Amino acid sequence: MNRIELLSPRLANQIAAGEVVERPASVVKELLENSLDAGASRVDLDIEKGGTKLIRLRDNGGGIDKEDLELALSRHATSKIKVLDDLEAVGTLGFRGEALASISSVSRLTLTSQAAGADTAWEVSSEGREMQAVVKPAAHPQGTTVEVRDLFFNTPARRKFLRTEKTEFGHLEEVVKRIALSRFELGLQLRHNGRVIHQLRPAVSQVEQERRVASVCGTPFMENAIALDVEASGLRLWGWVGLPSYSRSQADLQYFFVNGRAIRDKLVAHAVRQAYRDVLYGGRHPTFVLFLELNPADVDVNVHPTKHEVRFRDGRLVHDFLFRTLHRGLADVTPADRVEAQALQPAPAPAASGIAAGEFRGQQGIPLYSQERPASRGAVAEQLQAYAALHPAPTGTQPTSPVPPPAAPFFGSAQGIGGAQGVVGEKIDAQAQDQAPPLGYALAQLHGIYVLAQNAKGLVLVDMHAAHERIVYERLKVSYAEQGVRSQPLLVPLSLAVSQREADCAETHAEQFRRLGFEFTRMGTESLVVRQVPALLKDGDVEQLVRDVLSDLLVEGRSDRIEARQNELLATMACHGSVRANRQLTVPEMNALLRDMERTERSGQCNHGRPTWTQLDLDALDKLFLRGQ
Repeated sequence: MNRIELLSPRLANQIAAGEVVERPASVVKELLENSLDAGASRVDLDIEKGGTKLIRLRDNGGGIDKEDLELALSRHATSKIKVLDDLEAVGTLGFRGEALASISSVSRLTLTSQAAGADTAWEVSSEGREMQAVVKPAAHPQGTTVEVRDLFFNTPARRKFLRTEKTEFGHLEEVVKRIALSRFELGLQLRHNGRVIHQLRPAVSQVEQERRVASVCGTPFMENAIALDVEASGLRLWGWVGLPSYSRSQADLQYFFVNGRAIRDKLVAHAVRQAYRDVLYGGRHPTFVLFLELNPADVDVNVHPTKHEVRFRDGRLVHDFLFRTLHRGLADVTPADRVEAQALQPAPAPAASGIAAGEFRGQQGIPLYSQERPASRGAVAEQLQAYAALHPAPTGTQPTSPVPPPAAPFFGSAQGIGGAQGVVGEKIDAQAQDQAPPLGYALAQLHGIYVLAQNAKGLVLVDMHAAHERIVYERLKVSYAEQGVRSQPLLVPLSLAVSQREADCAETHAEQFRRLGFEFTRMGTESLVVRQVPALLKDGDVEQLVRDVLSDLLVEGRSDRIEARQNELLATMACHGSVRANRQLTVPEMNALLRDMERTERSGQCNHGRPTWTQLDLDALDKLFLRGQ
């Protein structure tokens, strides 16, 4: 074996750069976090060639003193922690003291800064080689400017692994978006190759914050998101979560922040996935911008070199809080909330048309054809005479062949369509329309599948099978929870060969299994005997379910497979017990279905995550027929 030797400072910095500086986006992340820790309220970021040629960041933070400029480019030199207690309750984004040293080892770096209260700015440079940093005077306002040129110029092996300019800038822009969402009070400008990409002003009020989220995540996200703000047990969760109907094929619109730090954590992902479990279509991913606030001492951010992962002191408490908050927030979304949210969206006032414009006032009814029974010859003659009396032929023309006969003289009363909203009944109808329930009142049934209803905004279309399926499913869950989990003894106990760890885990969580309807007996070091199972799961693959639950408990410390399997069976029962397609419903039955939907949790999606209803407002209908144009 070779003798042990100390690494040179340059090589040590480049090894550290392998952990901290993965691509230009990593450099921008570290520099932005330093600016925020310095108290900056304004950051300007200039990028060239996706960040490989130039990254220039200027902020108006507290700046760096002249005596500290040389140390700023040294490894493990930081102003953010002094003792171990500071590390255990980190309140800043950066604290390792490796960022600038690692960046300077693989680039040409220039740092210019003027500290608050200082008369002169100072500049220090480094070009990726072991050398004594030279500090010299410079012209600069209060704050700091960092220029990073020719990234990986001295490490060609790293440079060749960079992607195209567009790809690298895409990763860099994503970092900027995370920072913009994490600090609403920060003014931020991003330019790429001289072109302004983002110009974000500080967002203080709720409206300004929502406008910033819309500019970063897209307006459709805010139009399909609900706001949350819940505090309990020393935890606070606030932000916006997308409705299940606004899902994505990729998990690319998910932003989660812990004390202002953007993270990707398996515990958080599991809690969110569990909350969306029976309202999200298969293979789709939810959307959210969420902020979790808790005591810094209850979360360890020093578990990953890039600080993307964290570890909570009480992971179960955090998981349950996230799940309950999101689960309840999604359940509380009613059709009334969605209709009201659509009503609050600004839209240009359309030109009055149709009945609202009085286009049909004073008109006679329209002759309609009957689909129920053929008209007699006498009735046909009467219909033709009535039609000819209302629509006389022009003078000097020969009568044409008669139109196909209608079955009834006119639709409705003698006043026809005009009588539906005539002068006399206009106020009553308008008042009834304003007081209509969120999903309105049923009008008809289409092909035995869809219910057509009218509310204050326009037309509502309901998938009657999907809607009834959700209603039955929620009732089954409530009934099952009230009656409790009923166990059924196995006629022949099931013997399982497991590992010693799994057997120990089963003993440790025996009470949890018992509450879920299972009863185990340990027969040896690596043997379990299942004597009772939930009555609802007696016909399922009990052995595979038990093994999956034990695996979850060993890896994550929790499992929801039994509850998920029970819900799957209840959903299947609800699917088979709900109204089927092509069944003709009466108007009272359709209205009863609409009222049940308004009272049922998660009625916007069926058990499989498909939407159960949609709204077509009058503006959309007018556009279809080019009305008012």
